[in-house]
Amino acid sequence: MPLSHLRPRGEAARLDVLRKLNLLDTPPSEAFDRITRMAAQLFGLPIAAVSLTDSNRQWFKSRVGVEHDSIPRMKAPCGQVADERALLVIEDLQLDACYHDGVLAASGVRFYAGAPLVTHDGWCLGAMCVLGPSPRTITDAERVALKDLAAMVMEQIELQHALGRVDAVSGLPNRTQFLDDFKDLTMDCPRGEHRLAALVNLASPEQLGNAMRAMGAAYLDEIVGEAVRMLDATIGKTSTVYHIGATEFAFIAPVGIELDAFYADLGDWLRQRAQSVTSRFVTTATVGIVPFQIGPTACADLLRNLHSAARHAFEMDRNVSVFSWEQDAVYRRRFWLINEFGAALENSGQLRLVYQPKVDLDSGACIGAEALLRWTHPTFGDVSPAEFIPIVEQTSMVRATTRWVVETALRQLAAWWEAGIELQVAVNVSAVNLLEPDFCERIVDGLRRHGLPAASLALEITESALMKNPRLAEATLQALDAAGVRLAIDDFGTGYSSLAYLQSLPAQVVKIDQSFVRGIERDERKRSLVAAMIKLSHDLGHRVVAEGVETADVVDVLKQADCDEAQGYLYARPLAPQAFVQWVEKRAAVAA
Repeated sequence: MPLSHLRPRGEAARLDVLRKLNLLDTPPSEAFDRITRMAAQLFGLPIAAVSLTDSNRQWFKSRVGVEHDSIPRMKAPCGQVADERALLVIEDLQLDACYHDGVLAASGVRFYAGAPLVTHDGWCLGAMCVLGPSPRTITDAERVALKDLAAMVMEQIELQHALGRVDAVSGLPNRTQFLDDFKDLTMDCPRGEHRLAALVNLASPEQLGNAMRAMGAAYLDEIVGEAVRMLDATIGKTSTVYHIGATEFAFIAPVGIELDAFYADLGDWLRQRAQSVTSRFVTTATVGIVPFQIGPTACADLLRNLHSAARHAFEMDRNVSVFSWEQDAVYRRRFWLINEFGAALENSGQLRLVYQPKVDLDSGACIGAEALLRWTHPTFGDVSPAEFIPIVEQTSMVRATTRWVVETALRQLAAWWEAGIELQVAVNVSAVNLLEPDFCERIVDGLRRHGLPAASLALEITESALMKNPRLAEATLQALDAAGVRLAIDDFGTGYSSLAYLQSLPAQVVKIDQSFVRGIERDERKRSLVAAMIKLSHDLGHRVVAEGVETADVVDVLKQADCDEAQGYLYARPLAPQAFVQWVEKRAAVAA
């Protein structure tokens, strides 16, 4: 009686080794399939498999010519190979005393040969086997070849385990395996063949961070576990799913799938997931789809495009998004801007400040200026502040940028005061700056170093910046106010809690956003709204500045509404320091 009918001592330990390798019930892998195809071709047989011996089944990690993915272990020759750790050849199963009535013989298999898959420390996991419908013998050279193929399988198993080819949480092949399998795909498939790939992202970084902060790291495992079960039950039936990031899964669609059908199927999958998992209340799953060609498309580019498409789906509040070269150009431009702006901060000459005058509407005199950042790239010329400033504000460079702007503005302001031009300069401040614990201290220190009175500097803060962390932001503003620094609420009317901020923040100035000012002379509703803003601000003790003033008719409307100050192209565009001085002197001469 073969030993496969008796469980040898150490079977529990062998099974433990097998399970720790995270091989059972994992998706197909091209690295193993390549060896299996080689075995079938080498022996000229229709069936070959990498068979792993579980407690009560033979599970096929890779197979050729077999539809099912497992058979019972009882009376399976591979089980005997695992027990005996030796090459097994059965020339005719129907004539074999043990296996003539087994599953393989019943399915028409007559010939079997299996070489053991043995780990470096001696545990046998299963067999590399070849099978055929007719009896046959095996040569010595074929015995050696089958053992070599088994050794290749074991090298692949241990290589994957050693290099971390399987994600420990999901049990799915990881990013490294995706890279290798994609390389195999480019060699095995026709060059130029059109295929589709997808990336499922279960949550945005911010959503994931908030969830883990509230629920703990185990919550991520739960989210991933739910997704893996659903992916395995649907997508995993036709494609290998790879766990390439904390909450990201990628896969390549089978040949012949059309984009519209693929898009619809993934949309359906997201809707099914949303109906069945609890994480839908705190996370937003999105899918990015990328059409690509075998050969011309590099794996790194495919992954980047997948990330881009999934991110675009999230930003556009869509479930599924197809990669767009136009959108990709926008992201690449954004990335380029971040890198180049970082270099500009470190190298003098690219950044500069320009100054837009603020005019007192009663006297017509220039009483101050707003400092505005400008960037001239050495190769590509001027970059619009409307393009680079919103991007910079989303990066860690915003702190260094504000420091540069404040220091440059104070240096220029000190030079003007020394020359007898005693004006106030305003600088824009971001939400991040208000959360810096030493922000007020650095502002006061800068004023002291340059010998300037605190009231010569105004900081302009948008309402959206105040909403990031109202309590901490208000504490910073209170400290600045106590130090004598002037404060202004910028873009008033565009935020969410304007009245609340007006009554609670220590601001001296309210700046009405230009969207309310432009065209006010032709719009009765705008006139009424701006007049109400001005009166309310005055009643609360604030001075009012109107932005975006471009015509004398607008000035007349603002004067009738008792607006205090104005700035805009009617008076001057933002000016370089010397041009600003000339403008101030010319305006003073005209007034005299």
